[in-house]
Amino acid sequence: MAKLFSKSHEWVEMTDETTAVIGLTDYAQKELGGLVFVNLPEEGDDITAGETFADVESVKAVSDVISPVTGVVSEVNEELLDAPESINEAPYEAWFVKVSDITEKEELLTEEEYDAFVAAL
Repeated sequence: MAKLFSKSHEWVEMTDETTAVIGLTDYAQKELGGLVFVNLPEEGDDITAGETFADVESVKAVSDVISPVTGVVSEVNEELLDAPESINEAPYEAWFVKVSDITEKEELLTEEEYDAFVAAL
């Protein structure tokens, strides 16, 4: 299934109608630089589209990760806690959370639309 993208630089892969996997885009990880820490929500937490659900710390700063969907965290990628640098190394494999019971999605962009959005920044 194709990835969709938010204007706050998260990617979303819908695994079915109400379930998605979320991570940070390649653009975001490049802008942040070397990531040294990630703070993730707990399984069972509610997350809301347009609101912070996690944060990442780089050598430069701490940055919020904004949820592109509203739903319930069904799984957390615990591997990121021990290896936040994997986000820099493979941003499209280093997912943060799986979200189920999705009730709302932000306006998401296709890869082409996202590339055009980033090119205009």
